[in-house]
Amino acid sequence: MSDTEAGARVGLPCPSCSPSEPTVHEVLSPGGQATVRCTKCDHTHKSGIPEEETVSVTIVVSQDGDSFTTRMDVPADGDVGTGEEFVVDTDDALMQVRITDVELGPEQRVEEADITDVETLWTRAVDNVAVPVTLHPKDGEADQTRSLRVNVPGDYEFTVDETVEFGEEQFTVEGLQIREDAPEYRHEKLDHPGDLAYAKDLKRVYARDETLTAWSAW
Repeated sequence: MSDTEAGARVGLPCPSCSPSEPTVHEVLSPGGQATVRCTKCDHTHKSGIPEEETVSVTIVVSQDGDSFTTRMDVPADGDVGTGEEFVVDTDDALMQVRITDVELGPEQRVEEADITDVETLWTRAVDNVAVPVTLHPKDGEADQTRSLRVNVPGDYEFTVDETVEFGEEQFTVEGLQIREDAPEYRHEKLDHPGDLAYAKDLKRVYARDETLTAWSAW
């Protein structure tokens, strides 16, 4: 039996309204015989809560060019696919990650699989990201560009035609290049005023440099 926390929701038969089929119950008081309440009919009763079956999966997390490997026990039911996000709990931190590849074995990668068949999940940290920005001068030649990286939360929104500031840097967004592992966007590159994308979904931002000293002789 598990030590499910109070407030958790579990599927259990209800002696009042559904003795043969599980319904959703809220755990009121955990323990060997937990006190639970049926959310369908509000009947409160005691019941043992089965231990959730899990499988151990290798997780590779990449962030800003570096990577590390850990293992996690995950629920054994259901499937998993590229683009999905979940939290990796390590000794050092909790990290929100997005699945970029599902590996079943050596040289065998798929977009989706039953979790029990998965050997390794390749992921990318998305809670905080470094976004590459290509800037061209406001009044200079087209080939006089420079690049920088801005560190922002993964859910930070970049919007085409919007001027933003990061420290001493200021620029107006002109185009957004979407990553291959991002959820569905209208196009791979967004360049219409008002188009927006989250930082975690961006491969690169193209912008007009508004920083006053960016193109000085010094």
